[in-house]
Amino acid sequence: MDVGAANARWSAAFVEELARAGVADVCVCPGSRSTPLAIALAQHGGVRLWMHLDERSAAFFALGMAKYARRPAAMLCTSGSAAANFFPAIVEAHYARVPLLVLTADRPHELRDSGAPQTIDQLRLYGSHVKWFVEMALPEATPQALRYARAIAGRAVAEAVATPAGPVHLNFPFREPFVPQHADDGPPSADAADVSPHLVVDSAIPAPPDEAVAAVVDEIRHRPRGLIVCGPHNGPDYADAVGRLGAHLGFPILADPLSQVRCGPHQRRTVIDSYDALLRVEEFGRRYRPEVVLRFGALPTSKPLVRYLEGQDADCRQIFIDVAGWNDTALMRARQVRADPGLLCARLLEAMRDRQPPAGADQWCGDWIEVASITRTTIERHLGALTIPFEGKVFAELATLTPPGAVLYASNSMPVRDLDTFFAGGAKPIRFMSNRGANGIDGVVSSALGAGAAAGAPLLLAIGDLAFYHDSNGLLAARQHRLAATIVLLNNNGGGIFSFLPQASHPRHFERLFGTPHGLDFSRFAAAYDASFTRMASWEDFRCAVSSGLQSPGVNIVEVPTERSSNVRLHREVWEAVAHAVRAAL
Repeated sequence: MDVGAANARWSAAFVEELARAGVADVCVCPGSRSTPLAIALAQHGGVRLWMHLDERSAAFFALGMAKYARRPAAMLCTSGSAAANFFPAIVEAHYARVPLLVLTADRPHELRDSGAPQTIDQLRLYGSHVKWFVEMALPEATPQALRYARAIAGRAVAEAVATPAGPVHLNFPFREPFVPQHADDGPPSADAADVSPHLVVDSAIPAPPDEAVAAVVDEIRHRPRGLIVCGPHNGPDYADAVGRLGAHLGFPILADPLSQVRCGPHQRRTVIDSYDALLRVEEFGRRYRPEVVLRFGALPTSKPLVRYLEGQDADCRQIFIDVAGWNDTALMRARQVRADPGLLCARLLEAMRDRQPPAGADQWCGDWIEVASITRTTIERHLGALTIPFEGKVFAELATLTPPGAVLYASNSMPVRDLDTFFAGGAKPIRFMSNRGANGIDGVVSSALGAGAAAGAPLLLAIGDLAFYHDSNGLLAARQHRLAATIVLLNNNGGGIFSFLPQASHPRHFERLFGTPHGLDFSRFAAAYDASFTRMASWEDFRCAVSSGLQSPGVNIVEVPTERSSNVRLHREVWEAVAHAVRAAL
């Protein structure tokens, strides 16, 4: 059998096993060296192929799909620097625990380090940012080689989804020719009756051991002044479990939107959504000091909340619960429980079902709920009187405009922080997403489009101008694959978050180094990708444009033009109004 035929049959076996192991979506970038795998993917009826012209956007699109669906997506590129363009999304997937299969084509061994074009060192290219790396064997059509291809495919999927989930890298050397010399030398048709996987791997979610449950129960049993802090988390059954636990214990739940606890039909009686503004009031933080804190998931987005927790003394028992990782930037004296947060909540509820909350818990929780309600009311009253554009008010409006079941993707920098501060909780089910693994602003457009493609639900993306510029070519995927998205573009002509930081007090170099004004007209970007574009002139315009966009096909961009210095001033006016109201309540 010729080399091209061996490439085809071996690749077909690998792809068939990927599909049997549960991979349904693959993002493919054009290239020559990856031809055997690309054709095998295109010919397999059980895999949906998403073509992308840009490797970086392709990788982030796959990331968004995998993150939303909580199952692996794959991505394929040719050899050389194409593989390096996957790297930013792989870093994000590593830190955000998103299962990805990274498939890179490569030159065969004899062409490496020999001056061959489009050749770089791809062995362990992504270093410690992938869970597993395999330098694949050169394709053969022997029974043993085909079993090898199937076994590696099944194991790669298992490694990607095993807790903690993450990316896996398979590097495929191919010799030319990449296609069979004769059409009938291609892969044989699969046996329709044989759909069972070659390799089955059963992975368990980390359940909390009995002694860990008992230790946590002992920590919280006699401490009425408790808090539950829900950081970013992607577990499917967690919101209901933690909501019921908070209600049973009488502990306020400070719920980051990315925890999926702030909004939804689950138990939300003790859920607090205004803590970011509330904890800026020092008098409140000094008076309401917890005795015990249960913190679930990743580090919260809110800096005032993180500082509040780090400022507690040694008498406050802090317990961190996550499946893996080390989410403790202050290196605090604490207990770490390595377990699934939802499972631990369920076990704690079971262990404490017949025990009443300790005396004082009702008063403690009631005070938090009352002052948080005052905070939210103050924010809404203040925003209601604003007629000029304000980035914070965008998210208060989106709390009303976002339909049930929608995906709301927030870019890093200011948008995700304003989401945390200004988006009020409610009973509507909304999937909140953001790239909080590495907290970068690259690839956000593509990540959101990937999530929307996986969801098949309305997609809202709130993004700053620099992040939009970084990944504006990701819009091509929406046109190619006929995806719908409503993009709220917060345009303050530069890096708005730096105006809140100490760098702003050094005006001599601020604009050049940090403000970075670009002067771009984003309506031209929209026109290049056949997207509609509306520039907000009033808040009524904003509401109409977002509502219309959510009901229209294609990409609809709603630009909110703001000014960086006034944006800082308006944020501080909100915080001052909250401080005045909270001090009066205290």
